[in-house]
Amino acid sequence: MAQSGVIRGFVYDNKTGEPVIFTNVVLKGTSLGSTTDQNGFYSITKIPAGDYTIQVSYLGYQTLEEAISVEDDDILTQKLYLKEQNVQLETFEVSAEKEEARTEVKMSMTKLTPKQITKMPSVGGQPDLAQYLQVLPGVVFTGDQGGQLYIRGGSPIQNKVLLDGMIVYNPFHSIGLFSVFDTDILRNADVYTGGFNAEYGGRISSIMDITTKDGNKRYHTGKISANPFGAKLSVEGPLKRAKERGDGTVSYLFSGKTSYLEQTSKSLYSYVDSAGLPFNFNDFYGKVSFNTESGSKFNVFGLNFNDRVNFSENSSLNWVNSGFGSNFVLVPATSPVLVSGDFSYSTYDILFEEQGAGERRSSIDGFNFGLDFSYFLGQNTVKWGFEFLGFSTDFRFFNPLGREISQTENTTEFGIYGKTKLTSGKWIFDPSFRLHYYATLSTFSPEPRLGVKFNATSNLRFKFAGGLYSQNLIAANSDRDIVNLFYGFLSGPEDLQSEFTQKDGSTRDVTHKLQKSAHAILGAEYDLNRRMNINVEGYYKGFGQLTNVNRDKIFKDNADNSEKPDSLKKDFIIESGDAYGIDFVFKYEYKRLYLWAVYSHSYVRRWDGIREYFPVFDRRHNINLLGTYGFGKDANWELSARWNLGSGLPFTPTQGFYQKFTFEDGIYSDYSTANTNQVGILYGEINSKRLPYYHRLDINIKRTVVLGEVSELELNAGVTNAYNRANIFYFDRVSFERVNQLPILPSFGLSLRF
Repeated sequence: MAQSGVIRGFVYDNKTGEPVIFTNVVLKGTSLGSTTDQNGFYSITKIPAGDYTIQVSYLGYQTLEEAISVEDDDILTQKLYLKEQNVQLETFEVSAEKEEARTEVKMSMTKLTPKQITKMPSVGGQPDLAQYLQVLPGVVFTGDQGGQLYIRGGSPIQNKVLLDGMIVYNPFHSIGLFSVFDTDILRNADVYTGGFNAEYGGRISSIMDITTKDGNKRYHTGKISANPFGAKLSVEGPLKRAKERGDGTVSYLFSGKTSYLEQTSKSLYSYVDSAGLPFNFNDFYGKVSFNTESGSKFNVFGLNFNDRVNFSENSSLNWVNSGFGSNFVLVPATSPVLVSGDFSYSTYDILFEEQGAGERRSSIDGFNFGLDFSYFLGQNTVKWGFEFLGFSTDFRFFNPLGREISQTENTTEFGIYGKTKLTSGKWIFDPSFRLHYYATLSTFSPEPRLGVKFNATSNLRFKFAGGLYSQNLIAANSDRDIVNLFYGFLSGPEDLQSEFTQKDGSTRDVTHKLQKSAHAILGAEYDLNRRMNINVEGYYKGFGQLTNVNRDKIFKDNADNSEKPDSLKKDFIIESGDAYGIDFVFKYEYKRLYLWAVYSHSYVRRWDGIREYFPVFDRRHNINLLGTYGFGKDANWELSARWNLGSGLPFTPTQGFYQKFTFEDGIYSDYSTANTNQVGILYGEINSKRLPYYHRLDINIKRTVVLGEVSELELNAGVTNAYNRANIFYFDRVSFERVNQLPILPSFGLSLRF
């Protein structure tokens, strides 16, 4: 075998020291090259001995070329620094996105960066990840207030959200316009709506993997913003500067944001509610990054997110998510392997208090630890790793009589995975395998997964992904609820039914307590030209076993009712179901114009052993149109608009009413003479009717004023729900009172970068 060398390293922004992600690094005049990852890391292997020129080209930066010599068995670490392009050439266009499309499967996966997120019309000029996620294919959003994201037939509990490797249990605030993440500190977000590889485990529907940037390594900088909804501040800078280029550094990053909408809305949006909009939150995130001369780095971080909703004097909801963690990237000097890992600990507590309905409380706290090892072999890669995690859940509920119903569980899980990327001609294969062990349940879950892409032509690509998935965590609420801000957590309960009745009337034994699904996705990508792209994906998710709250329970689960069917006495039941549909995405990006259009057609069904029904997030049609246009000198003006149309969500109709007798005097109550003002509700067939269509237009315009070399002022004006569509939020069945989503909300904001 011929001897060969390795060139690896990191690509950095020369001005800030921040890694430049997803850019091409090639050896000029050869077919050898690589694309940087989310850490800015690249690795070019199997290089014959000789003299080469490394070339890096990326939109917005000057093309970099550096000479380098490679000898047999060399492992060279080369840091590369890109300088910003002062004058943008009209005919110059370089993008790593198309190259990545040809070399990566990327099935049902979207890479988001702050640049893309800022293209969305923003509330008060604060672009937010929550608003951009709503326009992704396969995502169903239930509304402005208390909105949840449902991704291709999965409920929120089936979506795993990671921030720098930490599990975030509630990433969205009660007002559905904002997430807990500050866009200005994000590096990128990888969103998998299905078919994700074996690197991720413990969820059966989707993955959101979010990473934050490192603090500025050259100088102190920051940003302050304010609008009628809230304010935020972010600062970053060096704690230890590099004396020479390439030296080790230490930097910090801090972000804090707050909402005062409940207070400002009483004067600015008094037409909404005499009590104002009852939403308040605070989000804090801090990070310190240690970078060595070799490019290895170590981060420590901490966070605290909280949310407060005061519906009235008698009803309130509060939750807090806090934690700390660390992650690292290690580049061994004498080995081509890249080692990364993370450790974190987080807690989440939620409390819902309502007069006359008791108290609901839930908490979850736990840790996760993982190590990953990556090997680069020419165009092929091999990666393997393991993950160890444990968490405890405590769910407490007090009924109106003060009786406590509680469940406390401790859970431990261990997962090990391996994956590889194999390239053969026009074919790309991403086989992977995960073995997940649920120690508390003494259950192994083998999970094979596969991704395939075929480059039919330089512009047309076909792709496939599929696999098996499992999870133990469940939500302590029923998916029958249209609006349920309380979102408790439980690990899989032990006292499930022993048999499950299938649709054909046959029964099967319930042999495990896990929730499981199988994914199969087929799609195609077509580049109409360098600026326009179409992506089509058809998907199927089969949920072989799900756990849900038992809506039919009427008996206590005790010895006296041992002969009663499990479906009438268990707290939780087994369900099955499926989700399938097709997503169409059109994208156009050239110079100052950006267009994004998505249409999704989907079906979601559930079977609970007695009946088939549509869950509340079964939306048949969903359309999102987004456009952004920059104009004026140096494109210092930007106009953006987003329109969303969604067909009606299912709900359970009211069949009738009756006078509810409460037996206040116990066995001495006389129902023949007693009278009561309480009204009981007779419900119709579960989720058999549909709410009206939901649609909303948001518009935003902003003006950027350059104040100095590193400072600028941004002025924003926008309108949420521009034509004041009355989208339904809640309907009181007894009083026949309708409550709508947010009405028209004009806003103005400003932000200063310094």
